[in-house]
Amino acid sequence: MFGQLRQHSALKWLYPGMHVKRWLGLLLLGVVLMALGIAYVLREAYLTYTLPGEFYYITLQFIPHWGRGAIFMAIALLTVGLSVYKLNESLLWSLVRQRPGDGPMVQAIYNKRILSRGLKVVAVGGGTGLSTLLRGLKDHTSNLTAIVTVADDGGSTGRLRQEFGIIAPGDIRQCIAALAEAEPLMSRLFQYRFREGTGLEGHSFGNLFLVAMTEVTGNFEAAILEASRVLNVRGAILPSTLENVTLSARTLEDEVVVGEHNITERGGAIQELFLNPPNVEAHPDAVRAILDADIVVIGPGSLYTSVMPNLLVPELHKALETTMALKVFVCNVATQHGETDGFAVSDHLRALETNIGPGLIDCVIANNNVVTDLPEAWHSAPVWVSNPEAPIYRGVQVVEADVVAEENRYRHDPAKLAATIVGLYDGKHAANGKAASQAAEALLARR
Repeated sequence: MFGQLRQHSALKWLYPGMHVKRWLGLLLLGVVLMALGIAYVLREAYLTYTLPGEFYYITLQFIPHWGRGAIFMAIALLTVGLSVYKLNESLLWSLVRQRPGDGPMVQAIYNKRILSRGLKVVAVGGGTGLSTLLRGLKDHTSNLTAIVTVADDGGSTGRLRQEFGIIAPGDIRQCIAALAEAEPLMSRLFQYRFREGTGLEGHSFGNLFLVAMTEVTGNFEAAILEASRVLNVRGAILPSTLENVTLSARTLEDEVVVGEHNITERGGAIQELFLNPPNVEAHPDAVRAILDADIVVIGPGSLYTSVMPNLLVPELHKALETTMALKVFVCNVATQHGETDGFAVSDHLRALETNIGPGLIDCVIANNNVVTDLPEAWHSAPVWVSNPEAPIYRGVQVVEADVVAEENRYRHDPAKLAATIVGLYDGKHAANGKAASQAAEALLARR
């Protein structure tokens, strides 16, 4: 009962940082002073004049003084609270709560006041995994930056890349939809995929929208910014590079496979992953975001075709080596057919070190809510933490947590994953603070 009361939206008005309590207190002080002034006047009138008998009942004199005081104070608090709420709702309606169904006004103000001062989180990846992560993180902070792969060349994205020569819009579209604060209908429209129509079949409306916006604004970067503004996106979405790149892989049989969708369809063990051209320039804002971040989250997503292509951009790799942020790798909860068949958590980490280099990851989040079998049609298996003490984990903290979606055990649960990441950072921050405090105490003791 008490827990439900604490979660009530009305109590958010009293949260630190909302800039409400001080003015509410000043208002109450003014009301109290006004009440005292009125009381002095009424007392003087009561002693000076003889009032009709009806005032005995109107002034509740049949109730003890403390009872009358409690009744009037309760009525005063209710009326003041209601009037303040309705006044703010009327004044701020056009600025904060612009559309019906957006939820309580206090939630909108909470999002702007509190979440804007949250952790600086950079999420690196692509595909469904990255959009799932962003849906969870946006409930904890507005300081979000998604760095998205642009190596996708399959489906609608591949066709648009060939026809218009733009960088891949598909994964960026999914991130925009995940971080959008627009009406649900607009988000659904952005994700809508045409099922028929000459030239339209298979295309996503969001992909077409980004292509059209690129033509209107003159470049793809401006198109992302305008689309984000239209859908009221919380956070920033950046391509890892603005250059047109192609992902290639060399298999253990020394066969070179060109193209992201060909790598997945070809399957088999991958020996090496590389970009063409190899020395592409990173988006400068992406580099800056990594260097300024509190925490950098790599994954989840298709290991070889969504996560690693970002890390192959030299400047992003250098920024990850340089940043003081906590670097977290989120391992997939299930293997992906054609890419990571039979992989355990250690195999995912080993693949990262083989292709990207060692020492880039501080900790790895692995799902520990594992079932033995997944539906056969998925061609997938759970990813296990086979041996937490394996040499591959040396210097890397393994965090086991329940982060899987119960309704689809092939995916992460956004809320569970975000809570684990934020808790991990809070725990590390507290541990560092404690260590610094102990070191300071030891130094003072030596003095």
